[in-house]
Amino acid sequence: MQNITLNARFYSHIPTGMQRYGLEMVKRMSGDLDVVRPSRPLSGPEGHLWEQFYLPAASRGRLLWSPNNTGPIAVQRQVCTMHDIIPVEHPEWFNPRFAAWYAWLLPRLLKRVDHLIAVSQFTKERIVEKFGVDQSKISVVWNGVDDQFRPRTEAEIDNVREALGIKSKNYILCLGSLEPRKNVPRLLQAWDLISRQLPDEVELVISGKVGASKVFSSAGLSEIPERVHFTGYVNQEQLPALYSGALALVYPSLYEGFGLPPLEAMACGTAVVTSASTSLQEVVGDAAVLVDPLDIGSIAESIVAVVENEALRHDLSKRGLERAQNFTWDRSADATREILLRF
Repeated sequence: MQNITLNARFYSHIPTGMQRYGLEMVKRMSGDLDVVRPSRPLSGPEGHLWEQFYLPAASRGRLLWSPNNTGPIAVQRQVCTMHDIIPVEHPEWFNPRFAAWYAWLLPRLLKRVDHLIAVSQFTKERIVEKFGVDQSKISVVWNGVDDQFRPRTEAEIDNVREALGIKSKNYILCLGSLEPRKNVPRLLQAWDLISRQLPDEVELVISGKVGASKVFSSAGLSEIPERVHFTGYVNQEQLPALYSGALALVYPSLYEGFGLPPLEAMACGTAVVTSASTSLQEVVGDAAVLVDPLDIGSIAESIVAVVENEALRHDLSKRGLERAQNFTWDRSADATREILLRF
């Protein structure tokens, strides 16, 4: 039996950022892990109860790796991967019960476990400042990007466009769960300001699942401007072609612990416009147009720039492809394995 127990509660959820992290790690580290997962999908209080009471017994004193922001307080011999501490820093973006649970859990969990892995330097700094955790207890291991995220052919792009009901070949893409921190209302206001000055065939495509009401408060969407298309949730197999076909990815998020979509878009050769805040500049470096996510005018001007300036898009594409090579899931898994084996 492997010496490291994996808290695989994430199998209960539709794969978005954190869950995809867990799946990518298991794909590369399965030989080192005893994967302990719920026998059926669990959500809300059921999931927390399974994690806090069943999992400690199932780990049988071995090292427990909890890869998705939570873990059982009863287990000290544990390494937790922390993607962010958003529920504690911005409880107003979440269901009050969910935010209250994390406000109680995280201070206790982060101080008790043997070690923490942060997915960005930004997340590490926030943990140190918010909870007083010693910096030596936290290792930074960046997320990666899978090999499937690469520029795709016109035929692949057309097939995905047809499947998702995207009519125009010229679209700006926004990808992410429809929740408050993704800042979709300001993006829509920016689009409303500029859409009439853009060519008629350019549309805004917003892809993502509506956040669960038990977790997220309302995303605040009301009036939808013209030439905006919502696709709903997009599975991972469709994402590379969806990115590749876009004129640009616009990702004006208010808070990210890492931010996979800008990285994946860069790996697909797509120009990126994203926020000059939280972890995002750490991820994109100088390979993206950076905006103030609170300034609708800043978002609007940057969209106009990437739509109208083909040379800018080409330059961002080139720099993004080069930047994305610094991030691989294999490298993330190797660094994570090395940390886990120390405990």
